[in-house]
Amino acid sequence: MKCRHCKSELKLSLINLGSAPPSNAYLSNEKLFSPEKWFPLQVLVCESCWLVQTEYFIKADELFDQEYSYFSSVSKSWLKHAEQYVTEINERFYFNNKSHIVEIASNDGYLLQYVKKLNIPCTGIEPTNSTAQAARKKGIEIVESFFNEKLAQKLVDKGKQADLIIANNVLAHVPDINDFVKGVSVLLKPNGIATFEFQHLLQLINKNQFDTIYHEHFSYLSLNTVQTIFKKNGLQIFDVEEYATHGGSLRVFARRSDNKVSQVSNGVINILKTELESGIMSINFYKK
Repeated sequence: MKCRHCKSELKLSLINLGSAPPSNAYLSNEKLFSPEKWFPLQVLVCESCWLVQTEYFIKADELFDQEYSYFSSVSKSWLKHAEQYVTEINERFYFNNKSHIVEIASNDGYLLQYVKKLNIPCTGIEPTNSTAQAARKKGIEIVESFFNEKLAQKLVDKGKQADLIIANNVLAHVPDINDFVKGVSVLLKPNGIATFEFQHLLQLINKNQFDTIYHEHFSYLSLNTVQTIFKKNGLQIFDVEEYATHGGSLRVFARRSDNKVSQVSNGVINILKTELESGIMSINFYKK
């Protein structure tokens, strides 16, 4: 297998968890008596760009199908996290009724419902029909599709460039991470902002969180590797925050690479340094 980002040959294994069925593919009564699909679950490490990634056996549209059963609004703590995010991001960057906010993997409208309350125009991008329908019932406009550069260009052509793009817990879920990030840079307005939340690889390993490894996570992300991927695909990171969600997550703030306004925060510098000092970009870190 070759690396999803830099195409280098993958040889280094982080962990092999044998085989498992897709975690959110709940079985109906009818399917209980049919054979169940199981797939190998092994995580490999690229020794060139240090992207940690699940071995490729299953396509995204098989995981995120029309019967997808993960509804974000079930979690009250996650709803609170989303509402707080909307309040804080708006206080920091001042969006209004002339702005356009896009959330990628908007699920059932768990977050954009709070954007609507502020009367800020918004669009959700969500490939799973079950959650998309739930979001539409909340009055949220949904583009029912997987996000990529091609879709981003279509939205731009329709005059739907974004002042803010939100991508919570989706960067790890895309098989073609370069296409996804490039799409974000295309969809952003010249002065637009994108935020990404994802589980921090350093926390996963230090806390032995093997139970957060599953097929939907195509990638396991460090800030150093994300910075490398962003630079190649037209984005620059200017700030980062740490959160306790999902066992320890990062919220990364990025702008287009042609936007030279933002200075890099001390938070970015400190986390990059902490990762390097841990050895996260060395073979021995993963072997031990």
